[in-house]
Amino acid sequence: MDSSLFGDIVYAYTRANAIEDGELVDVSAIASEAGLRLPVAVTRSVWERYASWTNADSDKQVYQDESGRLWDIVWMLRVALNGFKDKSVMQYKLHVVPRDGSSRKPKLTTLNAMIHCGDEGEPVMTVMLPTED
Repeated sequence: MDSSLFGDIVYAYTRANAIEDGELVDVSAIASEAGLRLPVAVTRSVWERYASWTNADSDKQVYQDESGRLWDIVWMLRVALNGFKDKSVMQYKLHVVPRDGSSRKPKLTTLNAMIHCGDEGEPVMTVMLPTED
């Protein structure tokens, strides 16, 4: 970037910073297993609501495990990408048991997936709630 026009960069918060801080959770390894070629991360909100699951959650609600819930998020993203048409953000749906302490049945949930530039300009993907950007 031409610093004579815009000045020096005062502060930059990178994708790597967000992963290091826990604001994003890198799920690239499982995404790769599902056939996705781009690095993929989910926001902390998506992780807490739809991926994270403990033994205490199973005791209160219904038996599930975290790896299976994460696989569902990534696999349904992979399936949805087959119909992805020339946009940087797409919505996709999946059925998930909400992590709310009482639900036992899955509910239809909508997530957004955004393809954008990573820290070095490379294509990356981030999965987020529809209310996040």
